[in-house]
Amino acid sequence: MKALDAGIDKLRINPGNIGSIDRIREVVRATEAKGVPIRIGVNGGSLEKDLLEKYGEATPEAMVESGMRHIRILEDLNFNDIVISLKASDARRTIEAYQMMAEKVEYPLNLGVTEAGTPFGGTIKSAIGLGVLLYNGIGDTIRVSLAAEPDEEIRVGWEILKSLELRQRGVTVVA
Repeated sequence: MKALDAGIDKLRINPGNIGSIDRIREVVRATEAKGVPIRIGVNGGSLEKDLLEKYGEATPEAMVESGMRHIRILEDLNFNDIVISLKASDARRTIEAYQMMAEKVEYPLNLGVTEAGTPFGGTIKSAIGLGVLLYNGIGDTIRVSLAAEPDEEIRVGWEILKSLELRQRGVTVVA
């Protein structure tokens, strides 16, 4: 609620820790009043306990079920200004979850591999995960998460977009 009061452009809710329907209803009312979209931010590391019990771990299917559950909650509250992310800390689960969700919904997808890792390893995970999805026409926005300064995350994201010819600005070095 403080983030909304501070003037943010989009609010993320984490299905694994948002809590009761009353709390979600309160957030929806506040975002509607400010004209702010909600990103349902499913994270493989913080899935709901019942889904972890059902699937045994944070599978792509569990992540999609979590996302769909919260889409329905928001839609039941007549809120449709929704963005979805389904981030795991490995490229394979991330790719599979987004592919499955893209078949189910028309909402924008915010792509990312969460807690991808060091600048070297995290760049590779992000390039593979985001690259496969973007190449196949899945995704609307991206977020690169590295154990590095934010400007490095932006640089890596830009290079991913350049390599797929989704952005053309800047010099391309061929060696």
